[in-house]
Amino acid sequence: MRYLLDTHTYLWFRISPQELPVSILDILTDSTIKLVISIVTPWELAIKTGIGKLNAAGLLLDMESRESSAGFIFASITTGQAIRSGLLPSYHRDPFDRLLAAQALDMRVPLLSRDKVFDLYGVQRIWN
Repeated sequence: MRYLLDTHTYLWFRISPQELPVSILDILTDSTIKLVISIVTPWELAIKTGIGKLNAAGLLLDMESRESSAGFIFASITTGQAIRSGLLPSYHRDPFDRLLAAQALDMRVPLLSRDKVFDLYGVQRIWN
């Protein structure tokens, strides 16, 4: 089974895992499960760090090599996913979340996210 992580899920997993429901933490620590980090996640973390909204500089340092070594898979954004995200209904104005929705739909994988707006897009969202 594969799961796509919302940015906040990744952030909490690495910085404050106590924020996560036990069921989500169980998924994130199960070595038999393939966990996917969208390229959207480091992009969003870098932008929010750059504008002072977040301090994720430590997470961003060597993120790709560290998380790949930990078994995470990084997913690039395809042209089709970028187009799909732009054509999605405007339930969510955040371009990062729209890209995550498009990726989850395109890849046909559940998204680990507390954000209920993904449900409006038909994304299979897990958070309990």
